[in-house]
Amino acid sequence: MSSVRVLVGTAKGAFILTAAGARKNWTISEPHFAGWELYHLKGSPVEPNRIFASQTSAWFGQVIQRSDDGGKTWTTPDGATLPVPGEFPQGRSNRFLYKGEVGTHKWYDGTQHPWEFKRVWHLEPSLTDPETVFAGVEDAGLFKSTDGGASWTELPALRATKGALWQPGAGGMCLHTIILDPKNPQRIFVAISAAGAFRSDDGGVSWKPINRGLKSLYELPDPDAEVGHCVHRIALHPSRPETLFMQKHWDVMRSDNAGDEWREVSGNLPTDFGFPIDVHAHEPETIYVVPIKSDSEHFPPDGKLRVYRSRSGGGEWEPLTRGLPQQDCYVNVLRDAMAVDSLDDCGIYFGTTGGQVYCSPDGGDTWQCIAANLPKVLSVEVQTLP
Repeated sequence: MSSVRVLVGTAKGAFILTAAGARKNWTISEPHFAGWELYHLKGSPVEPNRIFASQTSAWFGQVIQRSDDGGKTWTTPDGATLPVPGEFPQGRSNRFLYKGEVGTHKWYDGTQHPWEFKRVWHLEPSLTDPETVFAGVEDAGLFKSTDGGASWTELPALRATKGALWQPGAGGMCLHTIILDPKNPQRIFVAISAAGAFRSDDGGVSWKPINRGLKSLYELPDPDAEVGHCVHRIALHPSRPETLFMQKHWDVMRSDNAGDEWREVSGNLPTDFGFPIDVHAHEPETIYVVPIKSDSEHFPPDGKLRVYRSRSGGGEWEPLTRGLPQQDCYVNVLRDAMAVDSLDDCGIYFGTTGGQVYCSPDGGDTWQCIAANLPKVLSVEVQTLP
């Protein structure tokens, strides 16, 4: 029988939750890297026992950790510290693991200004090669490793795509979403707050903004601005990678041509502000969001924690509440804190800033709290295991 492994990154360590396919009885690990921020953990779809983790500390900086035994033990791949200012010539490949030193390195990118590296927001392992992994960082940039995290090379053409016009969102100028097209190995989607969404069709050699149709009237004076939009998250279904769904700063959006054009599908949501968005594993038109009240009040409307599901790809939405707190609940769900498994009865998972992790083993119809007292949850990812 299949089982699931839920990888939870929190403000004070990482936790691994496991259960059999029925997803009723859960085991929670002791905290990994206790006391550190674990912004994101992600398992390789090729080698399920390989997991990458982004470990961050205000004192010791950024470290990438890797496990090759499903999280039982961890190692730091052999890497070098970031270069000091002035030691990063334009076009030079670079290792970016930061360990053992206090402070933040800066260097000149050869074209504009010193670039400050703060943390790794998102790790995305290759769909075909267990040694290849991508990393999105703050301030926004995209890196790639082809040796299991031992060395890293920036894909600099992304920052050259109108990067001088990018501005940080409230959480920083972070590259928080990386999606690899399962049908086209040369296609990569990324999202940056607050720059927008971008697509590469040649493996990261060149990029184009894909923000046409987005409106940010309160943030941008130009209603047709090509970059500068605060995109919170994008998602797609592997069987239909031309169709993208987006949770924007305001608005839930949809594209049916790989991001070339977007249209709003917020429909009857109680509010169109939120952070995560995800797609059912077997139903490419079934999507999930977690609305919160506003950009200044980061908690559920009316104090009721509700996941909303659309079975029509947006427009018509239904609240999913069975098993979720429906009074006095003022938590948030962050952009990387929702995931789905690939079991026959698709499981939906999310974590909250209050330290709860919820699972629905039936596509959202019912929910159970599978961890109640964790630190603030920053990310949730799921591995379906044989």
